Amino acid sequence: MSAEPVLAGIADEAAQDLAGQVAVLAELGWSHLELRTVDGRAVADLDDDEFAVVAKDLAAQGVRVVCLASRIGGWARPISTPFEDDLAELDVLLRRCAALGTRYVRIMSYPNAGLSERRWRDRVITRVSMLAELAEAAGVVLLHENCSGWAGTSAERALDLLDAVDNPALKLLFDTGNGVAHGYDGYALLREVVAHVEHVHVKDASGDRFVLPGSGDARVADCVELLRANGYRGAWSLEPHVSLRPHESGALGPDAASAFVAAGRAMAGLVR
Repeated sequence: MSAEPVLAGIADEAAQDLAGQVAVLAELGWSHLELRTVDGRAVADLDDDEFAVVAKDLAAQGVRVVCLASRIGGWARPISTPFEDDLAELDVLLRRCAALGTRYVRIMSYPNAGLSERRWRDRVITRVSMLAELAEAAGVVLLHENCSGWAGTSAERALDLLDAVDNPALKLLFDTGNGVAHGYDGYALLREVVAHVEHVHVKDASGDRFVLPGSGDARVADCVELLRANGYRGAWSLEPHVSLRPHESGALGPDAASAFVAAGRAMAGLVR
């Protein structure tokens, strides 16, 4: 009998406050959280005292953090952004990984800002190589997501990034729904990169709308089957976007918690 899968969630899509995030996990019967924001603020922006309270509360509730979601290389940090911003954020997050017993930090690969393709690629690889060296020294793995940036929507580029950086502290995060949202075939991308995937976000979409996992066009069940067939043993982390799309208003709908629970139950049905 295989081990029960680890089900987790980016629960700031259910509640801004930590108590609400933990409560929605408890309703689902889950004990793993992917931590992105608390009270609307990124994990790296909490001061040390505020973070200590978060860590203590999570430990008291028996909740483990599977990954910290960073803004490094993300949609709001194009390649023109000062690299110091990312180095500073990673420095904080590496310390917070140690405090939480967390091994993973999510990153992206920098949207372009007017550079030629070659200069864009080279600058991304230089930055990610430096970040990966820092992560490796701290015993942390950076997970590049198929989302914003140079390697976000192309299997060929994602594999090029891994090859060029050549560091075991850089692996891939596959998000099941990003292909539909960004206009590419996510399942086809997964087929090419599946051997390098260490973490999975589960969402689904139909056209320009996010929907319950398994009810849209992202072939979530097929992605799960492909990952399992290739030996995937990592967490399945719910990021449904049904009540929150982080780079839009940031406001939660009144039904955010119940929508998250519904999406969580749909995900559990697909991966259990």
